[in-house]
Amino acid sequence: MFILVTGGAGFIGSHTCVELLNAGYELIVIDNFLNSKPESLHRVQELTGKSFKFYQVDMLEEVQMERVFLENRIDAVIHFAGLKAVGESVSNPLLYYKNNLMSTFILCQLMQKYNIKHLVFSSSATVYGLPESVPISEDFHLKALNPYGRTKLIIEQVLQDLYSSDPEWSISLLRYFNPIGAHESGLIGEDPQNIPNNLMPYITQVAAGKLHELEVFGSCYPTVDGTGVRDYIHVVDLAIGHLMALEKTFKSSGVHAYNLGTGQGYSVLELVSAFESVTGVRIPYRITNPRSGDAAICYADSTKAWKELGWKAKKGIEEMCADSWRWQYNNPDGYINKVKGPHITNEEEFLVQK
Repeated sequence: MFILVTGGAGFIGSHTCVELLNAGYELIVIDNFLNSKPESLHRVQELTGKSFKFYQVDMLEEVQMERVFLENRIDAVIHFAGLKAVGESVSNPLLYYKNNLMSTFILCQLMQKYNIKHLVFSSSATVYGLPESVPISEDFHLKALNPYGRTKLIIEQVLQDLYSSDPEWSISLLRYFNPIGAHESGLIGEDPQNIPNNLMPYITQVAAGKLHELEVFGSCYPTVDGTGVRDYIHVVDLAIGHLMALEKTFKSSGVHAYNLGTGQGYSVLELVSAFESVTGVRIPYRITNPRSGDAAICYADSTKAWKELGWKAKKGIEEMCADSWRWQYNNPDGYINKVKGPHITNEEEFLVQK
């Protein structure tokens, strides 16, 4: 089967491409490299030994997008592409609403036009806002607190309406908690631009000496040490969740939301301690003011994913820390260090180098 992967060069997208290729799927990958780098796709190729087709496309350009559909057989879509920084979404909400919503509308219109009705959507636990209790299950009240989260929630609602208009659609909404880690090879991982927005790459860059110290937002929460508690999930476990959700879309119709998390919460300082224990590297940190809108405790109930998809997170916090550090240590400047491989051009197929 042929799977279109939007945003396939990104952190979660690249790891999912590895799992899809290893499972025998044929891929068509599109990305505009706004939040990613071409090198990640070369390394996906290196890891799998398999070729795939790539288009450098801005999803807001409908003519370019339709060309992808015209030139390829596509059986299903996994949709990762989108802007993803919460802080930036607050300062520039119109950018997020235009990019994330319009790109998805164009994608769905083309899927409808070409009779492709199997979709896995990259949503987020941000759709829950500030939960009243934990663990969080899929039937909790949805109330996103920032423009980024609201784009995810609006898209979920649009996809529900799309199915209501045509019950042949089969859609999986995957609500991620906090992806960290990297591929065990150390070849692909999270490569943030500028100062990281997420906790683990901030920790690894402090460990590597790229940043002076970690900023911890708040220490007065009702948790074991006063710092916020989150559900950290290994990115490879998350990628496997996409594979299983994709397989679900081929077996039944409907719109189904799934939490993808471990069901185990760790505080910021517990994660720091685990990282120090695994790596032997000390992480200096400084307590700063809490951020507005941050929940004290947030972790998933992923029972539904286990019952309906057969998916459960397998990798523990120590493995998450070890793999994150291996990626950072081997790639101190991210994907800037090139590996041998074909030069990327538009519409070029990635060919395995013998």
